[in-house]
Amino acid sequence: MKISLTRRAILIGSLGGSVALAGCGGGGGNQWLGAFAQPNIAQVVASRSDLSVLSEAISKADLTSTLSAGGPYTLFAPNNDAFAALLGELGTTKDALFADKALLAAVLKYHVLNAAVRQADIPSGKAIEPVGGGFFKIETQGSSARITDGRNRVTNIIATDITAQNGVVHVIDRVLLPANKNIVQTAQGVPSLSILVEAVVAADLVATLQGPGPFTVFAPSNDAFVALLSELGITKDALLADKALLTKVLTYHVLPKRVLKAEIPLNSPIPTVQGQSITINSSLQIIDQRGRTSGISATDIFNTNGVVHLIDKVLLPS
Repeated sequence: MKISLTRRAILIGSLGGSVALAGCGGGGGNQWLGAFAQPNIAQVVASRSDLSVLSEAISKADLTSTLSAGGPYTLFAPNNDAFAALLGELGTTKDALFADKALLAAVLKYHVLNAAVRQADIPSGKAIEPVGGGFFKIETQGSSARITDGRNRVTNIIATDITAQNGVVHVIDRVLLPANKNIVQTAQGVPSLSILVEAVVAADLVATLQGPGPFTVFAPSNDAFVALLSELGITKDALLADKALLTKVLTYHVLPKRVLKAEIPLNSPIPTVQGQSITINSSLQIIDQRGRTSGISATDIFNTNGVVHLIDKVLLPS
């Protein structure tokens, strides 16, 4: 699916709550020592021919001084091929992308962490919050690592642990983009969640699930709702008409915080927005208050205000 990128779309989830990078001027120091000093992050980028477009972007966004001093930082550095692919994906030109300084800075800050994190220290599968706001995750397996960004696009880390005076650089093969859809918008784009969307509308929960959150939603598929109707012996219209029951059931599928798959507390009660708890076992099966079991069919679908996990059975409180 072609992703349409506008300034507004990128800035959603990346600027609200962003942490501004602080630049500072470098002192003169001893020029003989300076000649042998380890290069800073901006210099590391500038020294590599495969990162020339990134170096230009950093300059255009006025981030050179920031990445030259202060820190420590971690920079996930998209190579030239990554930028070329992004321009094709967005149907734009480099000049057009670089002309919007605020937009460019927001995208670049989504690639920067406020700490020096080597590959061995990456918290695999857990939410990582860059200085530009939003979040992404990195999954490591042996010597390989890949990033899932806010739009659920996957990026490979192709060179790691390039040491700089003020941090570390990892080279990646795709430009990261922050999320641009909230939980409701994401569900609306998934055909197998159409009944869930109807239910959210009927229960007047749209505004809540479009709010800042963060939330975790266990989203039952259409097949899960069909099975529930058979189990309860009612029709869809009857279920959607009972707002109190519907609200109770739907809020039982929502956690009042963002919980990725790797962060799930296994075999322990997990409180929901509804008030009662669910339990998730080591096989990633959810046990509800009635002892019924639901499988998790897909995990870690990212949104501006949280994460969605798809499930194959509607959960029921007591």
